[in-house]
Amino acid sequence: METPHLLFEEYPNLGTPFHFIEGCVVAGHSLARAGAAMPFGCLTLGEKKDYNNPSEVTDKYDLGQIVKSEEFCEIFRAKDRNTLKMYTCKKFHKKDGRKVRKAAKNEIMILKMVKHHNILQLVDAFETKKEYFLFLELATGREVFDWILDQGYYSERDTSNVMRQVLEAVAYLHSLKIVHRNLKLENLVYFNRLKHSKIVISDFQLAKLENGLIKDPCGTPEYLAPEVVGRQRYGRPVDCWAIGVIMYILLSGNPPFYDDADEDDDRDKNLFLKILSGDYEFDSPYWDDISDSAKNLVASLMEVDQDQRLTAQEAIAHEWISGNAASDKNIKDGVCAQIEKNFAKAKWKKAVRVTTLMKRLRASEQGDSGASGAAADPNTPGGAPAPVAASGDGVAASIKAAPDTQTATISALSPPSAARQDEQPQARCNGDVPQMLPPRKGD
Repeated sequence: METPHLLFEEYPNLGTPFHFIEGCVVAGHSLARAGAAMPFGCLTLGEKKDYNNPSEVTDKYDLGQIVKSEEFCEIFRAKDRNTLKMYTCKKFHKKDGRKVRKAAKNEIMILKMVKHHNILQLVDAFETKKEYFLFLELATGREVFDWILDQGYYSERDTSNVMRQVLEAVAYLHSLKIVHRNLKLENLVYFNRLKHSKIVISDFQLAKLENGLIKDPCGTPEYLAPEVVGRQRYGRPVDCWAIGVIMYILLSGNPPFYDDADEDDDRDKNLFLKILSGDYEFDSPYWDDISDSAKNLVASLMEVDQDQRLTAQEAIAHEWISGNAASDKNIKDGVCAQIEKNFAKAKWKKAVRVTTLMKRLRASEQGDSGASGAAADPNTPGGAPAPVAASGDGVAASIKAAPDTQTATISALSPPSAARQDEQPQARCNGDVPQMLPPRKGD
């Protein structure tokens, strides 16, 4: 078998050696030297495009059946034929489009930069003419929700332990100027089923290096920070907002932002309005037994003004994380009851076709603005109408993403005007949602 033409040196901070080939990473040779740094431009180096033969993958790994399909890739369990060690394999099909190819390359690049015990590590990667294969550590533990439901006793201290690990991993990422951009409960799992297993963060397909503030909005709707919803420039603080959302859910079993409107388009619009204004509550009885210190940390992480929001490192120093402020009172019954209620029915937990959400929001905004006869967007699947531009201080939302995914990319969500922004309250509880949509003509 011909050895791939290597165009870049090896890096030693991984469990298995890698080599960058023009636009990809290839496994197969011994590590070069300790302390080698990884340049950021390596994904575009090379004079010639070389690929792995598919047999290089199957000769080394025994791929099992598909475990699940995600937005960009298929997930397998894979066994190293020599060591018999099990791994997770993510298979990206190039034929699925530019976004898929970009997601694969991006995840490889980011994961090669990181080495942290609370982040699933990349151990091998291949590029064939048709696919990318990523092999990662296998997490055999449960999702955090499942772990809570199985406990006989669950307290703030348990949540504090989870949040500390997440914050330490995110503080590490932020020290490298990496923004995860899709932190959510589904991406937090226990590494194994041992009693004191660590938490690990997964899914780095949307992660991005913060070279200046980021402009392209993306993420999972219920975890989006106000600056993302408002289509402002943003950076690492969006991860801290998402951590606040996660902490809120783990302490109450409820999402901080949710709307019970009968119509889907109203529900989605209202969700974004609530996020923009920081309209959430520490409502009774769900928060009656939660300490003031915990509420303070949630409010500090879910601060509407990203410049005033706690950083991950500051949150680690908070008394609820590093001190003894977390209560040891059993809150399992209340939290579990709400988890089972909300996660059995909530749309934000279920797999949602975001293309459907996109069309619904577009149609709603067209109706509100009185638009008629809009031209179909040829780039939109199914000929969906083009996004309607916001007028005045209104919000015109359109969301685009690959089908069959819960992760949304917002393509046109206009923030309120500067004057209206000045009127917005900071993150607080029990506040009224400000009227942010302009009245329709004729009202």
